[in-house]
Amino acid sequence: MSEMTGTGPLPDDLLPDAGDEVRLRQALTLVALGKKPADLIVRVGRMLDVHSGLWMNDCDIVISGRRIAWTGPSGTWSGTAARIEERLDLAAVPGFGEVHKHIESSHLTPEWEAALVMPHGCTWTCEASHEYSNVDGPGNLEFWLAHRRAGMPAKIFPLPGSAVPPTAYEGGGGYFGAKEQAQFLATPQVAGLDEVMDWPAVWDARNPSHDRLWGMIGATFAARGVVEGHAAGMRDISEISAFAAAGMASDHEAWTAQEVMDKLNHGLFVELRPHSLPAAISDLLEMGLKNWSHLALCTDDRAAQDTMKIGATDHNVRLAMEAGLPVETAIQMVTLNPARHMRLTPWVGAIAPGRYADLVLLDDVDTLSIAEVWADGQQVSRGQDYLLDVPKIERPERARNSVRLPRDLTAEDFAIAAPEGRDEVTAAVLRPFHWEDDFLTVTLPVKDGLVQRDTAQTVTKFAVIDRHLGTGRVARMFWRGTGPATAGTALACSMAHDQHNIWSAGSCDAAMALAVNTLREMQGGWALVREGKLVATVRYEIGGLMTCRPAEDLAREMETLYAEAEKVEWMWEPTSSPRWHAGFPERLAFATLTCAPWRWVLVAPSDENPTGFVNVSTGETHPVVW
Repeated sequence: MSEMTGTGPLPDDLLPDAGDEVRLRQALTLVALGKKPADLIVRVGRMLDVHSGLWMNDCDIVISGRRIAWTGPSGTWSGTAARIEERLDLAAVPGFGEVHKHIESSHLTPEWEAALVMPHGCTWTCEASHEYSNVDGPGNLEFWLAHRRAGMPAKIFPLPGSAVPPTAYEGGGGYFGAKEQAQFLATPQVAGLDEVMDWPAVWDARNPSHDRLWGMIGATFAARGVVEGHAAGMRDISEISAFAAAGMASDHEAWTAQEVMDKLNHGLFVELRPHSLPAAISDLLEMGLKNWSHLALCTDDRAAQDTMKIGATDHNVRLAMEAGLPVETAIQMVTLNPARHMRLTPWVGAIAPGRYADLVLLDDVDTLSIAEVWADGQQVSRGQDYLLDVPKIERPERARNSVRLPRDLTAEDFAIAAPEGRDEVTAAVLRPFHWEDDFLTVTLPVKDGLVQRDTAQTVTKFAVIDRHLGTGRVARMFWRGTGPATAGTALACSMAHDQHNIWSAGSCDAAMALAVNTLREMQGGWALVREGKLVATVRYEIGGLMTCRPAEDLAREMETLYAEAEKVEWMWEPTSSPRWHAGFPERLAFATLTCAPWRWVLVAPSDENPTGFVNVSTGETHPVVW
């Protein structure tokens, strides 16, 4: 790396602090003026200036260390460089960024996720970290920064989770309030506050999370950070106004063009996700939207095996192009727009001096065909091949041993006793993604004092097990329209948004116990028991959310799980949710969400709520059978 005359070598620039940043920019200034040599010139046939949306021909990108020092017409820079790399047949655009993504949802640790997504152009991510935060709150920031410190070329800008815990009715591996947020924001890489999801707690001073959330929001304002929002189901103009007035800067939950337009009109930065962006963009074009600078494209959640099939950030850009956006606008929505919104333009979002030397080199602009990706001033991929060694990361004990069950569970832990002398009971029932104001009720039979499932009514048992506090307490109730009908069968997983306790759905209490005990032994992942036998597992040994392996290894385990699951009869109802599908119920991992617009939910038990059945809008609890 270049040296600064009279000041010694530059800092490594992986995680620069304020002092490092000054020294780096002093050196870059001299390189730009030709007074110090550069390390590299990348010479390209075309380069997109995302600030104007215009292409420039025959450009040099002058690189010193990991940063860009100068850009302009080929051969006109006044300095010298150690080497020149010519890519005259390629077009350069900035490294793609994710304005809102949960790396944990890839189920790969960050260094392996980077190896997967960087060939697709993604060089930086604003990590919505409430997933891992709920597992290891005290170690959350260090977890994300450790990967960059170890040499990973992908940049992670962590946003501490507002949902730690998700609601006042849950407790787990972390607690973030004003003090914690202020400490996080002292680190330059922390861009703001992760999506504020508990909207009832924001507007209602009676909600027990009200003061905690406003403390985090206030600490973020004090540091001039960004308060990210989550406005699922929010379409009323008065509510949108209140949401913006509260300081929420964005929303990634808009589904329709009208909802997008209403939120734009009230000052929210809108982050479009793949499942809604094609129709939304097409309709917004028809509505005459002129200014696209207040929108971005984001992935939010995508499993590794899906990225292997469809792509990463590049997939989102192609969807936007297919919906009618010019390629330049679509690229701005994953580069300059999100960088501006997250106040990261000094480092990412453009091919411009001072920024990291992150380049996506295209051999066909019209199809967004990626030939090479560069990051930190070095080539990291050719085609779909990742070229670098994946760094080895030392994981803390809390990350490696996050499933804290004090003992093996038994069938009795999942049994639901009936009131004495009854041969049938009334039971509270939920369906996956149950947003209604009240729960459902059914009549269920009793045998030997225990309430039974009823396959004829598509009613089976669902449980949430505390894995954070070392209690091993089990909340159990009956759910409709999900789970296995096959006898002796259960599915369990340590990923359960957003608290990430263990959940299990099963036709048999003993099978549920076996599935959960398997997760205890392997420290997280998936376990499927069919007809009394363990038939498939998937290992998430880091935080119970991720695995430290290549994407291909994880995909093979998931395919085995899917194959074994095809041998199970799964119960479902078309009315459960428009997003619910027959077959393997993978989306049950999202059916434990407790943010708005959810009302009645099942969470891990506590002394205040021994059954775990609670209305998160009101705090009301209720028996599960009576």
